Amino acid sequence: MNPKVYLKNCKVYIWKETFAIVKSNTPLVGSLAIIKDKNGITSIIDETKINKKEILEINNDWKVITFDIILPFELIGFLALVAQALATEKISIFVVSSFSTDHILVKRKDLNKAIKKLESFGCIVEKD
Repeated sequence: MNPKVYLKNCKVYIWKETFAIVKSNTPLVGSLAIIKDKNGITSIIDETKINKKEILEINNDWKVITFDIILPFELIGFLALVAQALATEKISIFVVSSFSTDHILVKRKDLNKAIKKLESFGCIVEKD
């Protein structure tokens, strides 16, 4: 399976909200994603829904880009292709995968560059 085939004509959805990546002691209610590991709890949450009392560390100003396509578990190199393409544009990403697809977060200042790069693969970008 060629990952470029999945990017061509792939709908890409840009969330209207601006998100923060937050480290806390407890999962933040209303988060897009919650990740628990040995170092603590990371929540990806809409900046307008943050309760500052719960935050240990925060990194603001992220936009979520969702690949609106079901990706097979056997697909190899999809995120590598996307990450490398955005790296060439000096765009840092934060990746979250769900059961059926992948989501990347980019800083709001890099969103337009990221969109142009994804469109160069043939992605169809939809904004909320």
